Amino acid sequence: MIYQGNAITVARDDDAVATLTLDHRDESVNTLSSAVVGELAEAVEALGVDSGLRGLILTSAKEAFVVGADITEFHGMFERGEEEIQAMLERVHALFNAIEDLPFPTVTALNGLALGGGCELALTTDFRVMSDSAQLGLPETKLGILPGWGGCVRLPRLIGADNAIEWIAGGTQNKADEALRMGAVDAVVPDEALMEAARDLLDRARRGELDHQARRAEKRSPLRLDAIEQMMVFETAKGYVAGKAGPHYPAPIEAIKVIQKGAGETRERAQAIEAASFAKLAKTDVCYNLVGLFLNDQAVKKAGARYAKQARPVAQAAVLGAGIMGGGIAYQSASKGTPILMKDIKAEAIDLGLKEARKLFAKQVERKKFTTEQMAERLTHIRPTLSYGDFGGVDLVVEAVVENPKVKGAVLAEAEAAVGEDTVLATNTSTISITRLAEHLKRPENFCGMHFFNPVHRMPLVEVIRGEKTGDAAVAATVAYARQMGKTPIVVNDCPGFLVNRILFPYFGGFSALVAQGADFRRVDKVMERFGWPMGPAYLLDVVGMDTALHAGEVMAEGFPDRMGDMSGGVIPRMVEHERLGQKNGKGFYAYEEDRKGKPQKLEDDEALALVRQVAEGEQDFSDEAIIARMMVPLCLEAVRCLEDGIVGSAAEADMALIYGIGFPPFRGGALRYIDAMGAEAFVAQADELAAELGPLYAPTDGLREMARSGQRFHRDADPA
Repeated sequence: MIYQGNAITVARDDDAVATLTLDHRDESVNTLSSAVVGELAEAVEALGVDSGLRGLILTSAKEAFVVGADITEFHGMFERGEEEIQAMLERVHALFNAIEDLPFPTVTALNGLALGGGCELALTTDFRVMSDSAQLGLPETKLGILPGWGGCVRLPRLIGADNAIEWIAGGTQNKADEALRMGAVDAVVPDEALMEAARDLLDRARRGELDHQARRAEKRSPLRLDAIEQMMVFETAKGYVAGKAGPHYPAPIEAIKVIQKGAGETRERAQAIEAASFAKLAKTDVCYNLVGLFLNDQAVKKAGARYAKQARPVAQAAVLGAGIMGGGIAYQSASKGTPILMKDIKAEAIDLGLKEARKLFAKQVERKKFTTEQMAERLTHIRPTLSYGDFGGVDLVVEAVVENPKVKGAVLAEAEAAVGEDTVLATNTSTISITRLAEHLKRPENFCGMHFFNPVHRMPLVEVIRGEKTGDAAVAATVAYARQMGKTPIVVNDCPGFLVNRILFPYFGGFSALVAQGADFRRVDKVMERFGWPMGPAYLLDVVGMDTALHAGEVMAEGFPDRMGDMSGGVIPRMVEHERLGQKNGKGFYAYEEDRKGKPQKLEDDEALALVRQVAEGEQDFSDEAIIARMMVPLCLEAVRCLEDGIVGSAAEADMALIYGIGFPPFRGGALRYIDAMGAEAFVAQADELAAELGPLYAPTDGLREMARSGQRFHRDADPA
């Protein structure tokens, strides 16, 4: 044994070949934490002094090679100064360069995931062999940074600048065949042949059949691009990536600049350029929030896993109510491998649901996610029916009929009589109380809410709503099923609007008040889109549907009359009166026409402008800052109230629900992280100023005032610099 650590061992065989195995004893996956990097440095030093070695293979004993650096360390690491961050990067560069410069050929055997720092480690060796099920990538730009351990230097020299830009700026995970085609790896083999293939590559290099020194020279040297080629590659890429990334995500463009600046440099100088840019990005608010987002996402997934462990898997599901929503739920279940019955009382509704499912599968075939054969096989997992005849063996039923408490109550009672005693009933409702619907049932402990967001196949969030009598087993089964469907479930308690809609409607309330006081809704949309929302509030209301918004607003007004009692008035009911329902009938705040692909395109509409003027008290020009404050403060305050009321269990879950459910700008981290970034004291002062004019919707809670006084934060991770 050459080296033995907690995460790394290095053994030497009789043929003078060393195998460095990554296998962290205390973790389920390998990460390059600071402790593991320390061990790697010790292992490489031991390799350097072991005389007579003739080769090295890097491998992993886990199901994945290395999933990246330890992101839980990032906030603490990045709160240091830029110089200290650069010094840390330079130490890793020196270590990785030492691996690259070892006096014998080296090979990495890549299994599972090799991402971020794991990918960068693999790039240091002369050759790479990859299992056919593995994936390789540099996703750092998704965290607001760029590859900082040599990825921006080595990858372009291996696969070309244009391909490297695509991988790095896009943050993609790339399958084995793509990695081989690009030249990032030298061979792809079945999992069981991985180590044999790695040894074969090493032996060929030792015999001189493969020139490992030429590989090293290529990675140490400037990129072979003349001035015209550089301009064509980098300037074209900057324009394309800027359009894709948008103004709020600087890392993808910065990565291109780093590759460009380092293109004419040797290894060490290019690495210094990379380190300086990494340190600069690491200090940005965007990086801080995106790292926080990752940590929140991991916390939410762990919470879901804890629930799912308590449940038996759902082997057979059913959905009541076909049509677009039922078809979407059926598609999502079947596409992930869970068979589902799709029941309706009308054959034409069944046809519509099947048509929706087929359309969604066909799109996946177009995108090459499924083959035609896979689509046909998965479609057999959807079984249409007009009766409850086969419901005796169903594990979980999702009711997705019209948003009417009487209709839902009747359908749920009917379904309960047809299923087994342990079958879970879940209702897909956005507003109706779960406790109230449970009154229709004999076994309310088996009943909960399962709120999907539209469109089902795109929106990752599912709210699992616990009513007063809902049992733990029902919640666990519903969480497990949502996870089987590829969704992110968040468990919340029952209240008007549950979590996401309860928080969203004060945002709409702020918008209605702005319009009533004379703000131009088109300008409000533009300001909030520049702020980072995928669409402004007027456009979002058109997508939601004005009648749907009116109904939900009335539910909120009834549930929270002190601050939401007057939200159901104003411009939204006026739109409904004039049958301007939004995209569903082609006219709302905007008019809609289908483009060549059948997607609705919004257009300005003079009738809508005239209608809004009738509601408004004249015209008034608000600054961007005033619009943002009036829109964001009520939304953030309602998120605070939901946390304080126990509707949601943690700040992480509240923030992730908003990002996954309504497109809250990810780079801002969520409503509660937005308050953290501003500081509770400054936020409370802003809210108090608005409340004096606009009333209780803008009034801070006592708990938030206490946080402001004591300097507390919702998220306990390291303070942003």
